[in-house]
Amino acid sequence: MADTVLAAQLYTLRDYLKTPQDIAASFKKVREIGYKAVQLSGLGPIDPAELKRIADGEGLTICATHVGFERLRDETEKVIEEHKLWECEVVAIPVAPTEYRSGEGYKRFAEEATALGQKFAEAGIRLAYHNHAFEFERYGDRTGLQILYEESDPKYLEAELDTYWVQAGGADPAWLIRMLKDRQTVIHLKDMAVVDNKQVFAEVGEGNLNWPAILEACKEANIRWYIVEQDVCPGDPFESLAVSLRNLQAMGLK
Repeated sequence: MADTVLAAQLYTLRDYLKTPQDIAASFKKVREIGYKAVQLSGLGPIDPAELKRIADGEGLTICATHVGFERLRDETEKVIEEHKLWECEVVAIPVAPTEYRSGEGYKRFAEEATALGQKFAEAGIRLAYHNHAFEFERYGDRTGLQILYEESDPKYLEAELDTYWVQAGGADPAWLIRMLKDRQTVIHLKDMAVVDNKQVFAEVGEGNLNWPAILEACKEANIRWYIVEQDVCPGDPFESLAVSLRNLQAMGLK
């Protein structure tokens, strides 16, 4: 797995990213923890060039971003310019807008995402989609996620699978990674535990997901960026990122 890179999903640290000064301090901590890359999400206002300077100063690669579908659609050229400045190769849609969450809606979303993805591809940027659990609702004989990926062009829409939400949706993360192995550059590694009979977020390796199977599937799928995320942390989110990193390194990732 020498060609893979562990990255921190900055949504995990959203409460510590409100100002440029916060961002600089948090990037320093992320680098000190041992991460080599970040995915942009949950940041407060900052000039794109300043953000690039901060990342470069800490030796952190901006490997991917989350950008809302409306902005991707309405400000395509500006988003492309930002990603070229950041030397970032992947932009992901973080969630499908509510108006697309139906059988016919996912078909429309697939068509529109394909057209949008073609524009990004022409600029050398990959467009991906990040799932939650609601996409696993069935419409006839297919889930929303199946409709989205079967009706879209794999050249222009990749998957950014989220292991926690795949599991929460009732699917097997390792199986789905293999099913979509030809259209993935990044993945969200996120664990699930059970506390008081409720599903909760956990540091990777501290919950119940089958990590040997998941990581073997990731290897087979040639996924490049392994992005660690934890939506809710029990304490210091930096410590949660550190625990996940140590556990993944113990599993053979670097």
